[in-house]
Amino acid sequence: MTNKTDRIIIFDTTLRDGEQCPGATLNIDEKLVIAKQLARLGVDIIEAGFAFASPGDFEAVSKIAKIVGTENGPVICSLARAIKADIEAAAEALKPAVKARIHTFISTSDIHLEYQLRKSRAEVLAIAEEMVAYAKSFVTDVEFSPMDAARSDPEFLYQVLERTIAAGATTVNIPDTVGYTTPSEFGAIIKGIIENVPNIDQAIISVHGHNDLGLAVANFLEAVKNGARQLECTINGIGERAGNASLEELVMALHVRRQYFNPFLGRPEESQESLTNIDTRQIYKTSRLVSNLTGMLVQPNKAIVGANAFAHESGIHQDGVLKNKLTYEIMDAQLIGLTDNQIVLGKHSGRNAFRTRLKELGFELSDTELNKAFVRFKEVADKKKDISDWDLEAIVNDEIQQAPDLFRVELVQVSCGSNARPTATVTLRTPEGEELTDAAIGTGPVDAVYKAINRVVNVPNELIEFSVQSVTAGIDALGEVTIRLRYESKVFSGHAANTDIIVASAQAYVNALNRLYSALQRQEKPEEVSAQKL
Repeated sequence: MTNKTDRIIIFDTTLRDGEQCPGATLNIDEKLVIAKQLARLGVDIIEAGFAFASPGDFEAVSKIAKIVGTENGPVICSLARAIKADIEAAAEALKPAVKARIHTFISTSDIHLEYQLRKSRAEVLAIAEEMVAYAKSFVTDVEFSPMDAARSDPEFLYQVLERTIAAGATTVNIPDTVGYTTPSEFGAIIKGIIENVPNIDQAIISVHGHNDLGLAVANFLEAVKNGARQLECTINGIGERAGNASLEELVMALHVRRQYFNPFLGRPEESQESLTNIDTRQIYKTSRLVSNLTGMLVQPNKAIVGANAFAHESGIHQDGVLKNKLTYEIMDAQLIGLTDNQIVLGKHSGRNAFRTRLKELGFELSDTELNKAFVRFKEVADKKKDISDWDLEAIVNDEIQQAPDLFRVELVQVSCGSNARPTATVTLRTPEGEELTDAAIGTGPVDAVYKAINRVVNVPNELIEFSVQSVTAGIDALGEVTIRLRYESKVFSGHAANTDIIVASAQAYVNALNRLYSALQRQEKPEEVSAQKL
């Protein structure tokens, strides 16, 4: 495979770089759920984590490699610094995958060499070459990234790329680590690499970039025009600081404007063939899944997957869309899997109909998971006459994809009103199986519930975000609550859905506290390290 490939390779780093976003920490089971969905979405490569960072990361990479890294599945990748121990850990974790990739990196910009690595250019060049060759001794598919490439001296960058390709790198990734470049500059960097690295035809050129100036997607599209053929991106654009280039925006830009991009990939302009392997109908569901599990809400005006992306309020726009969607819509909402809110199930629906509909929606549940979700479905159906597809997704996401089940909400009871002091009584089941009850007064019912829960759990924390969203319209709609709380320098998220938003608020808070409580139990492990950022 060379840079002359006529399609774009999608490298998803939601589980690695995306998880570095404050508060987006995922447990192993949650990572596996997302990895399975990424495989259904059709990504080419899943960067499953940084195997050397911690035993948890190692286990997650290994589990995803075994379960998702099948013959017909995506390539499974692990990040590794240009250090032997990192590369060895990555290789070991990736062993179960049919197709495995080690992604190793080292800084090449002078500012990083001087202040971070404290090494000379000659030292970095030697390390890069040696470690790529070492990674190649474990797997045939090796990716190398010169970190902070966008701010590196071009001549040194060309030299590093030439030597690492000669050492065995099959993909060379060009990161805009600090989100500094503009589209024309980034395109010129890719063009310069193609013109000045003699053996560049032996590797795929990849790009990785952050969205600090809101230019990541534009930078990537310009890179494609100049010869890049792999795009490293995340679902919903999540990631450290302002995030990464957004997968859904890149994929849909390439799809909607494929006649514009076709010539840059050597295709006839009129070709209707997709430029990626992505099943666009899985985009919306993948976005919702990642949002729910990470606690990172999608802003309403977010391109492609935001709640307002296909909404029209202006009278002129509404009139035009009713007459012909193409007047104001450049793509069909169904193309990303956003279907009309059809009513499909009710309280008399049986287990088989429930299983069949979930399968149609793309959920593949074990018998245990199905039983849990079905019980919850019946509970909701008793309170809500009609259950939509969106309701079903919320039920499954809420019931199956949970944080560690340490504390559990058994009872929530509130008293409030215009002339009353909001009071809450809660009962939680502890990790030891004991039921504890407490009560508290607050400024409102949710505040009272949270104060009562804090009295039981007794783990200091600061609530920094509280959000309620309706899954569907109507007075009986499921309410989704997402919260984020801070403990020292770390942020933990929680999510829950219920027809009673007070109950959902309690469950979301306990969900976040369980993540915090679980992290406190692990925090003394000396072998955990922090991943460097690309």
